[in-house]
Amino acid sequence: MILEIVSPEASLFKGEITSITLPGVDGSFQILNNHAPIVSLLQKGTVKITAPSFKFNKEAAPLFTKVNDQNYTLAIASGTIEMKDNKVIVLAD
Repeated sequence: MILEIVSPEASLFKGEITSITLPGVDGSFQILNNHAPIVSLLQKGTVKITAPSFKFNKEAAPLFTKVNDQNYTLAIASGTIEMKDNKVIVLAD
């Protein structure tokens, strides 16, 4: 599936991923390939991304924390997520 993370300042990430775990307002939840369409609010917490490889733009790279070669995290204050047709869009503060 494709993930796009956008902040008010810039597009932070766009690429192919295998899973994403998000801090929802009612608790953390994970999205995998072929997940049902969903729109949800996010609260302060950590977004966990698993992907075969990562390519960040130079400005966004310092915002992500590397866990290992296939896992990165991103701290957010709040946001919104939409999943539809194997594309995940995260609007994050």
